[in-house]
Amino acid sequence: MKNIFKLFFLFISISIFGQSPWTQEKGKFYTQISFSTIPYYNTLFGNPDYTIAGKISDNTIQFFNEYGISDKTSLVVNLPYKLISNKGLVNPCFVAPCPEYTNVKNALGNIEFGIKHNFYKKDWILSGQFSMEANTSTFDDTSGLRTGYNAFTFSPLFLAGKSFSKSYLQTYIGTKLRTNNYSSNLKIGGEYGGKISKNIWLIGFLDIEKSFKNGNIVLPASNLSTGLYVNDQEYRVIGAKAIGEFTDNFGITASLPAAFFGNNVAQQIALSVGIYKKF
Repeated sequence: MKNIFKLFFLFISISIFGQSPWTQEKGKFYTQISFSTIPYYNTLFGNPDYTIAGKISDNTIQFFNEYGISDKTSLVVNLPYKLISNKGLVNPCFVAPCPEYTNVKNALGNIEFGIKHNFYKKDWILSGQFSMEANTSTFDDTSGLRTGYNAFTFSPLFLAGKSFSKSYLQTYIGTKLRTNNYSSNLKIGGEYGGKISKNIWLIGFLDIEKSFKNGNIVLPASNLSTGLYVNDQEYRVIGAKAIGEFTDNFGITASLPAAFFGNNVAQQIALSVGIYKKF
């Protein structure tokens, strides 16, 4: 059972930030580097749906780490580096003469730090997690390219999971509380995964974020024109994940989420691939 819990941690770490109730053992370290991409798009979900100027490509390199400070408590760090471009953007400024602008923005996103604690471990694993996204993003006012929210985000989560002989089930619910007059979000989701061969796992998941619409931040017109990290972003996503295990400590991951409902988010399928290692 101990080894099963180790494997389940690897499954759920495919997520952008650990939403698994399983924690690392004391002194154990898990790291994953991944690349996710939302290919060129110009249509966003809305009421009604709307188009933006040019075509945006939103790519992210992420460095995810979790370390067990005890058998019940883990520290988690997620470092996102954004590579955003807007193909076909012409004269994006709203005043004349137009200052210099860039079609490309490569910079840090919102760095995230968290702590996760397991407080019940019998048939079900029950844990709590609290994380903070720092205001470490950048913004180009002329082109409207933004690499993260201009705010701090605090995320308390309740996590629950259960393991079976060759599968697992996990779910989570919580909130994302943002500063700087952004709206906060409800976050809820879950996933079920199973082993389909000796070294391959397949997982289906659901991820929902719903805005409370309790913020009224005034963003620059250039930012609104790109739809990047604007207020009241929300979505409902379904998708599939897969893991290939080369050894007990090393493997690859892949994730394919697709939004079937949203607001101020891209109408485009995303793709994420990664490599993980345990120490």
